[in-house]
Amino acid sequence: MKAIHITTSGGPEVLRLQDRPKPKPEAHQVLIKVKAAGVNRSDISTRENMAAYGHGAIGNLIPGLEVSGDIVDIGMAVNDWQTGDKVCALIPNGGYAEYVAVNSSHCLPIPEGISLIEAAAIPETVFTVWFNVFHLGQLKPGEKLLIHGGTSGIGTIGLQMARALGSKVYSTVGSSEKMAFLNGLDLGMVINYKKQAFETLLKDEKIDVILDMVGGDYTQKNLDILNDKGRLININGMKSMDAQIDLFTVMKKNLTLTGSLLKPQSDQVKTMIAKAVEQTIWPLFGSKQIEPIVYKTFPLQEVSEAHRLMESSTHIGKILLTMD
Repeated sequence: MKAIHITTSGGPEVLRLQDRPKPKPEAHQVLIKVKAAGVNRSDISTRENMAAYGHGAIGNLIPGLEVSGDIVDIGMAVNDWQTGDKVCALIPNGGYAEYVAVNSSHCLPIPEGISLIEAAAIPETVFTVWFNVFHLGQLKPGEKLLIHGGTSGIGTIGLQMARALGSKVYSTVGSSEKMAFLNGLDLGMVINYKKQAFETLLKDEKIDVILDMVGGDYTQKNLDILNDKGRLININGMKSMDAQIDLFTVMKKNLTLTGSLLKPQSDQVKTMIAKAVEQTIWPLFGSKQIEPIVYKTFPLQEVSEAHRLMESSTHIGKILLTMD
């Protein structure tokens, strides 16, 4: 099969299309003939620093955390799927390939009204938002959610999920175009952080949950605008992983600071998330209360261009690779 390999740590040019034996599913796995794969920030981090994120697999690692496609083979212990089923799935790696073997409990049916290609934009974002905002953050209907990076893949789906489940939503973006896009979807209050200070505009809003992928000096600003018993959840530190905070702010408002990485979570945790989102979030696709936002698709061999677009941060929503 054809697959993209990270040949060494570096820029997009280190991604190479190479031949690889087609995987065989283990007992609890299914083999998916991939239709499309999502491109994520985690793929960029892995490519740039294989020593830290590649687990010693330099030259042999196929990136990619989410796919959609057709099941073409099943392991001997699998009884919840059949060959021919169309699914999307969360995977630890291997998505930039024509075939991938996946834990069967990490697969989900294609949501009603969503194309097979579009479905590749769903697993990583929905799983991340559910685990962080609703599981760790315990966001409840009627509470207020702020997402920094509102037009990212996680931002666009997270704002829709929270709104559909009864929360008031806020977000920050970095351009007038991105602000107009979210306003067009009626996704709450949108702040262009390059023109206005979010901590000033939101100082009286008493935000209950903040999902932050910026880090650095955003951290104390986030704490300042949280409501009593508010929750700050970090999933990245694109500005900086270092932060200074005033602990008295945390103590006097009884705040919770937490965060997570989805990729290293156990199979059991990912199975738990899959069951929860299928029950709670999947019906929202069918009722058109949420939809994946796909910005651009690239053929597999143009993966370097897809990574360059991701690094530019000019996109809105998800970037996908297609296998046709």
